[in-house]
Amino acid sequence: MKKVWLVDYARTAFSRSRSTQPERDVFGEIRGDELLAELLMKFFDGKLAEKGIKKSDIEEVSIGVASGVLENWTYGGRGPLFLAGFPYEVPSFFIDRQCASAGSGMHVGIMEIMTGNSNCVLTTGFEHMTRVRGIGIDRNYSTENKESKFYRPELDLQTSFNMLQTAQKLYEEEIPRFTKEDLDKFGVRSHNLAIKSQEDGYFRGEIIGIEGHAPGNVEEKMLIDRDMNPRKSTLEAVSRLRRLAQPFFLEKNGGKEGYIKREGTEEGVITAGNSSPLNAGATAAVLMEAEEAKKRKIEPMAKIVSMGWAGVDPTVMGRGPVPATQKALKQANLTVDDIDYWEINEAFCIVALNCMDKLNIPEEKVNIMGGSTAIGHPLGSTMIRLTGTLARILKEKKARFGVANACVGGGQGVATIIENLDV
Repeated sequence: MKKVWLVDYARTAFSRSRSTQPERDVFGEIRGDELLAELLMKFFDGKLAEKGIKKSDIEEVSIGVASGVLENWTYGGRGPLFLAGFPYEVPSFFIDRQCASAGSGMHVGIMEIMTGNSNCVLTTGFEHMTRVRGIGIDRNYSTENKESKFYRPELDLQTSFNMLQTAQKLYEEEIPRFTKEDLDKFGVRSHNLAIKSQEDGYFRGEIIGIEGHAPGNVEEKMLIDRDMNPRKSTLEAVSRLRRLAQPFFLEKNGGKEGYIKREGTEEGVITAGNSSPLNAGATAAVLMEAEEAKKRKIEPMAKIVSMGWAGVDPTVMGRGPVPATQKALKQANLTVDDIDYWEINEAFCIVALNCMDKLNIPEEKVNIMGGSTAIGHPLGSTMIRLTGTLARILKEKKARFGVANACVGGGQGVATIIENLDV
């Protein structure tokens, strides 16, 4: 198998999506495919041009989107490439693995290079949750129809389609391992770390500014080069936020009476302070076969070590990162103790906390620049952000191995292990 290097990575800033007030989203006037195209044009004209990488060098392009409908439909990945001025000879494909869409596109590209089918691959993702937020999706509930041959009484699709509820169920299944205060504290940590990273200028190393508009004023054009969601947080403020999920009152925890006795309320624990917001954003990364990169005198950001993916009960999709990571570690002949830093997607803080608990990962190794609770989670694009940020962290900290992983709507998990070759 050929060796694969991650040779560059870039993203837009992540805006705060407002589906009912699009003027408040700084990218509200830009389509998602245009946002990706803007990123790619600036990426190739800037950072990649400096490395001698041209659009015509790309042998495959993947575009990950979780809601690939309406204006997020990519025409097999071709649409954004046409917008960005790629040669017609550059092939592409669209991929949907929900929150892992960009990550799975990256995994396909990795395997193409490993098997000698490509030397240079561009992997991308985007999501625009102001302009397309599940609209146009026809969900099939035949599994709940007793008259249908597809009836599956053991499958609770109503819960699996509601990510807030899957997070609440994971929390209740793990009682007494966590409290709501644990979730809120982790959310506060995420925001405050992200604010510090912004103040230190850390994300300038990965964000390419895109023209948007001032929040609430579409006529006032401005360069958007910082994530719009992080804010200085306190536990006191976060603990007062409205609770968004309904409890399941699991019998193993004493039913409704047991839940109320423990929580002091019959409401759920998931809030905006301990889960990721809705966002718009785009990401891109270039993968190259190692010997090809050496010939071009291109230095790696990181070497791809291994990948993992797994399925879990869709009503507790937040369990997914654990088996996916275990598979990736086994493939690489590594243990959790070998991993220096982790980027665990904070779709919900309970997901990261559960992964840390099950794999025995110290908090000081996880999401040290802030996580998706603060930075944002534009669904289909996130896994590239996690992997790219992780590669930069390994370089800065002079550390060797890192894992990026995420839970996936529908009950899955993905993981990628990378190595800093400078150590």
